[in-house]
Amino acid sequence: MRRLFPVCPPGEASLDSLDALADAYAYPAPRAAASAWLRGNMVASLDGAARHDGRSQPLSSPGDMRIFGVLRGLADAIVVGAETVRQEQYRPAKARDAFAERRAALGQPVAPVIAVVSASLELDFSLPLFTEPLVPTLVLTGAQADQDRVRAARDCGAEVVVAGRGPGVDPAEVARVLAARGLTRLLTEGGPRLLAQFAAAEVLDELCLSIAPLIAAGTQPRIMDGAGLAVPTRFAPAAILEEDGFLFTRYVRA
Repeated sequence: MRRLFPVCPPGEASLDSLDALADAYAYPAPRAAASAWLRGNMVASLDGAARHDGRSQPLSSPGDMRIFGVLRGLADAIVVGAETVRQEQYRPAKARDAFAERRAALGQPVAPVIAVVSASLELDFSLPLFTEPLVPTLVLTGAQADQDRVRAARDCGAEVVVAGRGPGVDPAEVARVLAARGLTRLLTEGGPRLLAQFAAAEVLDELCLSIAPLIAAGTQPRIMDGAGLAVPTRFAPAAILEEDGFLFTRYVRA
């Protein structure tokens, strides 16, 4: 069963049409010169688990993966935490024919840049994410990061970008430093700690949340796993799609 809920944007969107999904999820026009729009994309069970057995894949569905691919196809850069890179076995983003014309018209690289956020830089730099990307992988860290690890990252072809004065990244700096490089359409796929940091820094503009019709129980983290906000941030619903009991929601900061 597929249907468009009333809060969806005008027009006929279909989970079977990549073009319709790309139109429905298109990034808004820039608010100002060199400003970025940070979109989060996560999946959760009905009881709020962001993972099952340590990974998000068991909570996903074919519709969720289609939207996942579309969001990647629209992004300039995908911002991801080091722990998620390790747990989800991240690989370089692929160039997809379905988005080639759209990306070329916007002056985007053939595939989105992967930007890994890490304070320790304890990453396996022999992985294809660092050795075989179509566009160089970025490693975002702090000015006081371990210099031996910085050199190891650079030696494997990664580009190290400073986005904080201490050993780690300042979440509020991420959008600014990436926008300064012309990467303004940002997508973060977590993990939960990184997403919570972006929310706390008030730089998260949009959340695309897939709600799986599954109960996971256990002690897995929520989609945001960090310190609470002093005042909850209000988001407004922009779209809801449904397929096979999965809800694909889109909220923007009010």
